[in-house]
Amino acid sequence: MSDHFQQIYANHADQYEALVAREDYQGNILAQLQIIRPLAGLDVVEFGAGTGRLTMLLIPHVKHIHAFDGSQHMLDVAIGKLQKSGLSNWKTDVADNRQMPVPDASADFAIQGWSFGHFCGWYPDSWREEIGKALAEMRRVLRPGGTIVMLETMGTGRETPQPPTPALAEYYAWLEDEHDFSSTSIRTDYRFESLAEAEQLARFFFGDEMAAQVIANKWVILPECTGVWWKTVS
Repeated sequence: MSDHFQQIYANHADQYEALVAREDYQGNILAQLQIIRPLAGLDVVEFGAGTGRLTMLLIPHVKHIHAFDGSQHMLDVAIGKLQKSGLSNWKTDVADNRQMPVPDASADFAIQGWSFGHFCGWYPDSWREEIGKALAEMRRVLRPGGTIVMLETMGTGRETPQPPTPALAEYYAWLEDEHDFSSTSIRTDYRFESLAEAEQLARFFFGDEMAAQVIANKWVILPECTGVWWKTVS
């Protein structure tokens, strides 16, 4: 992981939450998940939950969700939001995606968002092995007929989906060609309260180049494409 993202996940969860809270203002993620598998009555394990962006989408609809992340700092923000929801069908814990403290065959739905893709940067020579370990954990925790769902970026500042790096392109092709995942892409645009906020948060997470594009295009609505991959476990 680059020092930039290390610092964000370890020390800047509130700013990260401010950014991701602006994403998917049209609600396309939840709609797509419901198409893949209706969520009512499901036991869910979430890998790499971060500040709880997907957790908060899921808890009104599922039976129970156990959300994990490698950073307690990030989970603390998620816990604050979950407590305010008034719902009690959730639990959070710190864990590595490759070694989850969850019993075998105990869930119906395993999901990760924008987490496994980091392995491509952390382990450029062995990312297949490392992501493979995490995928094996997803399969292990699921009951027969369970569903795996994975969400990853298909480009910020773009209106058509395209993997933003060659490494991610290879990862996405690997999911489809070697692991038989189905896939689609959806728009999950950010909508900011002002151009100033858009510039600030884009610079914080994406860097100066993206902030410059935001200013040049006056992007109060910042285009974002998200890839969704899924498969059923037999």
